[in-house]
Amino acid sequence: MTGEFAAWLRGRTDEELRALVTTRPELITPVPAHLEALAARAATPSAIGRALDRLDRFALAVLETLLVLGGTAEYPRLAETVGRALAPDDAGFDDALRRTVDRLRTLALVYGPDDELRLAPGVDKALEPPAGLGPPAAEAFRHHPPEHLAGILDDLRPYAPAADEEARGTARERLAALLADPAVVERVVAAVSPRARAALEALTWGPATGQVPNARREVRAATARSPMDELLAHGLLAATGADTVTLPREVALALRGGRVHRELRHRPAALDGRRRDPALVDRTAAGQAFTLTRHVEELCEHWGVDPPGVLRSGGLAVRDLRRTAGLLDLPEPDAAFVVEVAYAAGLIGSGGSVEGEWLPTPAYDLWRIKPQADRWALLAAAWLATERAPGLVGDRDDRDRPLNALHPDLRRPAAAEVRTAVLAVLAAAEPGLAAGRDAVLARLDWERPRRRGPYRDRFAEFALREAERLGVTGLGALSGHGRALLADGPERAAAALAPLLPEPVDHVLLQGDLTAVAPGPLTTELGRWLALAADVESKGGATVYRFTETSIRRALDAGQGADELLALLERHSATPVPQPLRYLVADVARRHGRIRVGTASAYVRCDDPAVLDEVMADRRAAPLRLRRIAPTVIISRTARAALVDSLRAMGYAPVAESAEGAVLVSRADARRAEPGAAPRTAPPAAVPEPHVAEAVVRAMRAGDEARSAALRHGEAPEGEPPRSPVATTLAVLQEAIRRGSRVWIGYLDSQGRATSRIVEPARLEGGQLTAYDRTRAAVHRFAVHRITGVSAMSAENDE
Repeated sequence: MTGEFAAWLRGRTDEELRALVTTRPELITPVPAHLEALAARAATPSAIGRALDRLDRFALAVLETLLVLGGTAEYPRLAETVGRALAPDDAGFDDALRRTVDRLRTLALVYGPDDELRLAPGVDKALEPPAGLGPPAAEAFRHHPPEHLAGILDDLRPYAPAADEEARGTARERLAALLADPAVVERVVAAVSPRARAALEALTWGPATGQVPNARREVRAATARSPMDELLAHGLLAATGADTVTLPREVALALRGGRVHRELRHRPAALDGRRRDPALVDRTAAGQAFTLTRHVEELCEHWGVDPPGVLRSGGLAVRDLRRTAGLLDLPEPDAAFVVEVAYAAGLIGSGGSVEGEWLPTPAYDLWRIKPQADRWALLAAAWLATERAPGLVGDRDDRDRPLNALHPDLRRPAAAEVRTAVLAVLAAAEPGLAAGRDAVLARLDWERPRRRGPYRDRFAEFALREAERLGVTGLGALSGHGRALLADGPERAAAALAPLLPEPVDHVLLQGDLTAVAPGPLTTELGRWLALAADVESKGGATVYRFTETSIRRALDAGQGADELLALLERHSATPVPQPLRYLVADVARRHGRIRVGTASAYVRCDDPAVLDEVMADRRAAPLRLRRIAPTVIISRTARAALVDSLRAMGYAPVAESAEGAVLVSRADARRAEPGAAPRTAPPAAVPEPHVAEAVVRAMRAGDEARSAALRHGEAPEGEPPRSPVATTLAVLQEAIRRGSRVWIGYLDSQGRATSRIVEPARLEGGQLTAYDRTRAAVHRFAVHRITGVSAMSAENDE
């Protein structure tokens, strides 16, 4: 059978072979030496499994029907058998079946002409059991003793035609022939009890096996005491184990009325769901996109100043996730999603101290200066490609250990595949249609029936929920920029999203109660500065910031002066700077830095001895164990950072200074993780380019010719290897590639020895010639600089 299959492949046109290697790229990795090798590789279980995984339910049903028909059938019989399971209103079946059979031929899962369609080698084993059917009767009764089979034949004799009583062959063969007759099965089923018929109906549409105590017992119809005894005695059930029975395939087909499948559609059911206004969908999704981008920026800003630690097992501690959720004002699952998206985009990574901290990466600094739409597009593209599953945060692994955010074990290769498939289903719906969860899962079941399972369904639910959070969908429907992301990539998605996002504003409204109202999204620089100098009091359409003594001191710690603060407020405020805010800035600035703290372990110095007198007299300073060594200097055994915090808690406004006496300025973007390995993403589909597929086919054709002709032209011509200038060599090789002809080349091997080769060039690129070497009967790559010369083969030699 493999030889017939290889002969069929050999008879395919080059265009058909190119279609085969393009749709099944795993067959040419590495490139087969000839078509016989291609046929052998296409029949391997792994290659067949990959091809079957790409089939929809209807194509898979066609293969299963062909298998049930014995692995070979004429096209009209196949169409008639498949058509029995179709719904009455399923129009267009003839065209759909023709397209499906042609596609199966293209995939080399079916071969042969219409009057003798055959399953490709190995497909029958990969499809077992087909359509929920049990094994054929000959296999089901394989381990039954001859005397047991003889008893079953005796009990079937009243229902068999007279001609069958004289049939020859073994008892197992005669039993299989009787059960293959639907009329015999119908008469036997009609004769058994109603309870026995009910048991058969439970197994008819699968699964075909059941559990029965002492299944191998010998029973006769005359002594049957239970429904199971009746079925076993008449051969309607076969014992396949001590406590296992199965329904033979022939019996099941008779009970199904000749149908292989209960019901079948040649196209998926239409998606149903709520209909939304597409414009409203786009606006809603744009709002979600803007919100997520802002949350990622807030996350990186917070972690740049106060980074959480990395757990020993990897990931983010639960308490750190809870704290991050509070900072972002989000539920913990949503905060975990923000963290995972930022990590997938490479904006955060582990670095810092020896034990490790989660810090923004240098890529974040580049990301935050991009336009808002480009920021979102980068996040969305990273989410679409990542193999991590953020929805698993909070679950437990096989060892009952929690899966934290950023944990290494959150990687699931199937997550990216399911995510893309779910978005493709939503893209197939008309704009504005919000397909429900059940409708999406039903469509996935039809498109990839062999890839279904609990994990697939769960990842699909994650994808629907995460797409809404990310802004790829809005109100459950795919947005316009979501379609662009899926079809054209992040650049087109950013262009589609940009008009929907609010324009950033560069001003705020200062109020007399020490608050500032941002009437819209702020520009990047203004937002960063305001987050430094004020605390966010409320979020929404307009964000409210509150100025406090702590926030003003935070801005002063970052190196800004009082005059600079007020100048920035005046420049970016649409209202005059209120007097209370001026007083607050002036008061904090007046006291800021009058006391300086260094390391002695730590020391305190101040130009005003009276201030240090006040500090020494304060009872709250007793735990600091201060000691005055000069009118303007106090030392302490407390660490510098703790001493600064303690003095601030007492109402002072100290600043830290370096060993050289300079003020230490703390900036929000001062800490960054070192660039590391990018988070792993799903590899793109390995579809060969057209010119690669063409070269592969030509190489296999050449190898096949050489193999079948016993390498008649495989010997190199006599004489010295050819020599030619480099320009001539390249010109002749390019012409040979264009014409598909053979050439004689001289080639220096790794030891510098000149050899002769007869090759069929396929590709010339990057200083390398890819060609089929007829003297070696294999595809090789030749370094162009080692080719001493080239000579075109004569038409006679090229035959």
